[in-house]
Amino acid sequence: MKDFYKLIPISLKYFDNTNTTLDQDLSVQMKTFYSRYLIVLAEPNLVHDQHGQTHDIPANGGKTIEFRKFDSLPKATKPLVEGVTPHGRKMASSGIYATVNQFGDYIELSDTLMLTAIDNNLVQATQILASQAGRTLDTITREVLAGGTNVQYGDGTKKTRAALVGGEASGNDYLTVKDIRMAVRTLKVMNAPKINGDYAGIIHPSCEYDIMDDPAWQAPHQYVDTENLYANEIGRIAGVRFSETTEAKIFHAEDLTEAARDLTVSSYNSKVITVAEAITADEATALVGRKIINGGEVMEISAAAAGAAGAATITVKDTPTHTPTAAEKVYPGEAGAKGRDVYATLIMGANAYGVTKITGGGLQHIVKQLGSAGTADPLNQRATAGWKAYKTAVRLVEQYLVRIETCSTFEDGAN
Repeated sequence: MKDFYKLIPISLKYFDNTNTTLDQDLSVQMKTFYSRYLIVLAEPNLVHDQHGQTHDIPANGGKTIEFRKFDSLPKATKPLVEGVTPHGRKMASSGIYATVNQFGDYIELSDTLMLTAIDNNLVQATQILASQAGRTLDTITREVLAGGTNVQYGDGTKKTRAALVGGEASGNDYLTVKDIRMAVRTLKVMNAPKINGDYAGIIHPSCEYDIMDDPAWQAPHQYVDTENLYANEIGRIAGVRFSETTEAKIFHAEDLTEAARDLTVSSYNSKVITVAEAITADEATALVGRKIINGGEVMEISAAAAGAAGAATITVKDTPTHTPTAAEKVYPGEAGAKGRDVYATLIMGANAYGVTKITGGGLQHIVKQLGSAGTADPLNQRATAGWKAYKTAVRLVEQYLVRIETCSTFEDGAN
């Protein structure tokens, strides 16, 4: 990949000499170059893809992809009889099916913009599109992985996301080596196979900050040939090699209203909480179905009524165990305690999930030159560069993937 990047300036100079605004058509070689360029630039963003089973998009094979999961064999504890061949075992496997969806976007380039060399504009457009494509496809996989059922809140002593604490003077649920060791223990108990001798982890830089000062943390050069690193690999601890990405899942709770993140209880009566802040009609509509936290209890809003400060109300679906009292806070409830951001750190073994491979027909770079739209562009004013991809991801073995949820010293918001 490093050699490929070194060739780019030479290739672009060559193309600059053969394609200008006077010659609108891209050659086959040039299209191939830009397509490869897009994929090479997109691949570093696919941090969540790198540890999964990869399958090419099948040509003319429909929209459904089959991933295979092989069952473990039972122990062979019966002694062999001398001279007698045992019956042996058949391999047992099951199919897990996933449907691919198509994603994509494009940039429109005006003829005025393209009065400069086509290649320069196309390079810039391709770089921007590659970043978007990589982050988009990575997020699709991330959401599947972050939806796993094997979740650990902090070191396992907390039972819900809403119980996780951050930003307090003490008792914060930030990522620790104990959390990692607990997740590793879970994978070992489930006999999850390792990847190149260790388990693999995906971590947000904010959680990396919280754990890197641990004396057990090792930089990559201390444990591996630096020519064989994972994408964005930053270090190892407790038998897990970590890759960092700002795209690691953050569970973020939006503000309850435009003017206030939290609301204040004015009074309470039979599931109805009157709040001290004003709520508009649009905000009342948006609140329905949202979760809130009061007194450490998570509740769902079933209805809300707009009104001025001291007159607006929210109605909760079920009678709370904790009775809201005047002056108490009502926090957004989709994340941690008091609405604090919660970060997902993924720890996984081999074959925990499967993804489609972008180089097997999954990602395409598409360029339409000025005038290529025919009568739809009668004055040759518009060209476009874009991408489209078929993509899916699926969890194959839930027990091979642990999601650790913690707060952090920082809050980065939704991603």
